[in-house]
Amino acid sequence: MTLELITFIAAILFGALLYWRESQRNTLYRIFNKIIYSKALQIKATETKGFLYQQKFIVRFMSLGTLILLGIVITRFLVPISIATLSLFMSMLVGMLAGTYLAGFIFKSGKIIEAKSEALEDLVQDSLEQGKEFLTELKPKKEKLVQKEDVLEKETPTAAPEKSARERLKDKGLL
Repeated sequence: MTLELITFIAAILFGALLYWRESQRNTLYRIFNKIIYSKALQIKATETKGFLYQQKFIVRFMSLGTLILLGIVITRFLVPISIATLSLFMSMLVGMLAGTYLAGFIFKSGKIIEAKSEALEDLVQDSLEQGKEFLTELKPKKEKLVQKEDVLEKETPTAAPEKSARERLKDKGLL
């Protein structure tokens, strides 16, 4: 179980790294596109789509699955120990998919924050000013404080000292 968990976390990080690299340059995708398609069907030079970047779930799933299977085949030939099992394959696949979607979420939120940074700055300034006004309203003024002390002194009547609990029980005849 520990090996699968470590593999899963590493796969998330590796998937995010792959997604980031492909968002910067999609040279490998362009090479495969030039090999497979004719000139009329090839992607344009301005197109940023890759194996993982800007692809639907199925295409990402198939690309990552083949990448992991190639890695397992190479590992089988290089390392004589049978490490790659079905559970490791699935944890790698799910982790890499989660990593790609996590990286996509981070990129999109970064772009949104960057686009609305001035509006967010104004919003933060307004909320800080409102907070300062609220705090000044909460602070008691000295005049009000003096008036409240006078009212408290007037309201507290000087009553006779009350009997203790033992004396009250004696009066009722319970003791």
